[in-house]
Amino acid sequence: MKSRMQGKREYHLFVAEPEELDALFLPIKQETKYVDLILPAPLLYKPLYSKEILNDNNTHCFVYFTQHDASVTLYKDGEYLYSKSIEFSLEQIYDKYCEHIGEKVDESEFFAILEAEGLKTTNNDYQQNFMKIFGEVFITINDIIIYTKRAFNLETIDQMFIGSERGPIIGLDDYSQNYLGLHSSDFNFNYNVNNEEWYTDQLQYLMLLSSFEYMEDESSFVNLTMYPRAPSFINRASGQFIISTFAAISLSLAYPLIYLVGSYVNDAKIYALKTENNKLSKEATKYKGILSQKKNTIKGLDSKIKQISTIYSGKTKTLTAIYDKKINYKLKSGLFHTIAEELDKFDVHVDMISTEGDTLYVSLVSTDDRKFTELIKYISDTHFDDLKEIDIERIEKDPENSYYKGLLKVVR
Repeated sequence: MKSRMQGKREYHLFVAEPEELDALFLPIKQETKYVDLILPAPLLYKPLYSKEILNDNNTHCFVYFTQHDASVTLYKDGEYLYSKSIEFSLEQIYDKYCEHIGEKVDESEFFAILEAEGLKTTNNDYQQNFMKIFGEVFITINDIIIYTKRAFNLETIDQMFIGSERGPIIGLDDYSQNYLGLHSSDFNFNYNVNNEEWYTDQLQYLMLLSSFEYMEDESSFVNLTMYPRAPSFINRASGQFIISTFAAISLSLAYPLIYLVGSYVNDAKIYALKTENNKLSKEATKYKGILSQKKNTIKGLDSKIKQISTIYSGKTKTLTAIYDKKINYKLKSGLFHTIAEELDKFDVHVDMISTEGDTLYVSLVSTDDRKFTELIKYISDTHFDDLKEIDIERIEKDPENSYYKGLLKVVR
């Protein structure tokens, strides 16, 4: 396993003796046939960062007590930094307690008090001896932290986590603050379901998380297993031999079988196509007859539609003419009446009126020829949409008097 720090490349080596692995895992292998992953315990904390349970921008110290081992592990920026075993496993702590009091105490009673009350037990004998033993524990941890800071140029450790496979030990936070000047938290990261009646070793959960990540990317793990599962059938030597033999036999028989099978396949296709062709021919004949009937029906309907359209067109024109006459036609008397009122407004008098179709001729008399011009302009502006043409063809003065005469032409 390698890591980079300040431009340097560092390697962490994990070595396990085969005899030790056999002693621990061979009984398991005999039952399960294989063991996919054996991971060094210090690397179990890596999923806490990849799963974003812990912030990968800090430096963390993990202290964990198991029945037969205890270890101090440090991670910086989410990467493994250093670890060391200490001689204070739960079993060794029990032995040291017995040495301190000079007699063998009941082991189940000892661990019951340690789990339930820890260093804050009300039993004075237990409390005093616990304080001595864990004082030695934290002196040892302090030596490891001092060495790690010096060796890896660490300025500080942001957080410490302390736990055991039997559960949190009450009172250890006071010791971490007094001996190390560090605040510590229980080794519990809220990825398990809390149950007051039992406790599960937190390393078991870390192993489960590591297993999930191992299935996603095997190459990123330091795997010490000597008991991998057997390769798939096609990757075994026996499997490859069987496959090769079967392939050779198949190839030797393939050449004559190709033509025989091809012949049977063609005969089957021909028979299927003939059956389908007969069925489709019957369907085609049926629908051709139906189409012929429909075409004759359509011709008859087209002839009727043409006759009805001619009748409809004639009636439409008649109704349109009637509507136009009734709604849009304006009586000449109405126009005469309107023009008469307008002549009176401009002090223009009528000498004579005559009509020719839609054309109206009005002979006008006035004392001033400009009134003719004003009258024409007014009628043009007022009846622009009703008249096609308005004009005064001539204006002349009567030589016998002072009146002017003009002939007004209005076309509707």
